[in-house]
Amino acid sequence: MDIRDEIALVTGANRGIGRSFVAELRRRGAKKVYAAARRPETLPELPGVVPLELDVTDAASVARAARTAADTTLLVNNAGISTFARLTDGPEESIRREMETNYFGPLRTVRAFAPVLAAGGGGAVLNVLSVMAWMAYEHSNSYGASKAAAWALTNGVRYELAGQGTQVTALAMASVDTDMMAGIEDEKAAPEAIVRAALDGLEAGALEVLADERTARWKARLGEDPALLYPHLAAARPAGGAA
Repeated sequence: MDIRDEIALVTGANRGIGRSFVAELRRRGAKKVYAAARRPETLPELPGVVPLELDVTDAASVARAARTAADTTLLVNNAGISTFARLTDGPEESIRREMETNYFGPLRTVRAFAPVLAAGGGGAVLNVLSVMAWMAYEHSNSYGASKAAAWALTNGVRYELAGQGTQVTALAMASVDTDMMAGIEDEKAAPEAIVRAALDGLEAGALEVLADERTARWKARLGEDPALLYPHLAAARPAGGAA
């Protein structure tokens, strides 16, 4: 896809990676960018950027957005949340919120915008995922579960929308310097660098963009025995290896 003269819609566009997507899309010549957020009044006023109210957890809101932005040719599913909940003892409400936003959110937008993209000749979908789809950690495993579901969703809709000529690209990354990761000590990429890598891949026709080395390493190790990925777990097993 050549981004020049395309019409993009970015969910969760009011901060972090979403705001960087809006800026970079305009820099690359996108004709118009719908900057979608639950509170569009928080969005900056920029030439060629159209604020759009959108709550991806609300089916009616998604349907309205699809009618309003019926000229969209590129859908960027960026909206997401992390509550840092653990699966075993985190609040179930938090886990459901993450799944509603991170999985059902892109599901709703893809279903609503697939006919819009088809009418425009096919277009493209870019789904923002995470290395947490492929790894476990001390916390945030409910977030990881929602991103693993979104990865499966991305693979599925890529297959289903191929017949209408829609390119579906997955973007995965590790820690990024955004509000979501504030207070977490980790090596963090700049959101602008992640977005550049994503759009470079999209324009090149890539089906999956691994935006940093850590993400690429984890994806490459998916076929390994979990005992190799998490050696401390093997060390903690009872003597004799009883299950």
